[in-house]
Amino acid sequence: MSATTATNGHEAFSERLQRHRGIVFKVANSYARRPEDRDDLVQDICTQLWHAWPKYDPTRSFSTWMYRVALNVAISHVREQVMRARHDAVPLDEGLHDVADAGGADHERDQHVRVLQRFIQRQPPLDRALLLLYLDDRPQREIAEILGITESNVSTKIGRLKQRVRDEL
Repeated sequence: MSATTATNGHEAFSERLQRHRGIVFKVANSYARRPEDRDDLVQDICTQLWHAWPKYDPTRSFSTWMYRVALNVAISHVREQVMRARHDAVPLDEGLHDVADAGGADHERDQHVRVLQRFIQRQPPLDRALLLLYLDDRPQREIAEILGITESNVSTKIGRLKQRVRDEL
């Protein structure tokens, strides 16, 4: 690979990462509770995206590929944390997402968001990923591709998760 090709590849990766950086932060916010853990997870995701970049197939959606890599890194991160500290409990409020409207103009809406975030945090990694993608309005076909499950499985799991949300919230 020539130096020019390598530079162009780096620029293409940087541009796409910048354009879709929200995916990295959504995933990190959903899988890491403490700010320092989120920072580490963001860095791990970006590193893994860079390592996987040469294998990216440009005929496929970049955001789908990015979600898949980011979620795999995040799920591995959660598994490692569970193995290291099975008996340590982290207070749920410590890992809440930042609400888009930080002004707190709608206290009731903010409370609903916090309750939903707590629910999501309690879910197993695959269900958490599914909820994250569903709430991001990703089509079921794309969710299936990202998670490596069938579309009918996605539909079934979403239905069950919706019912659990109604039952618990």
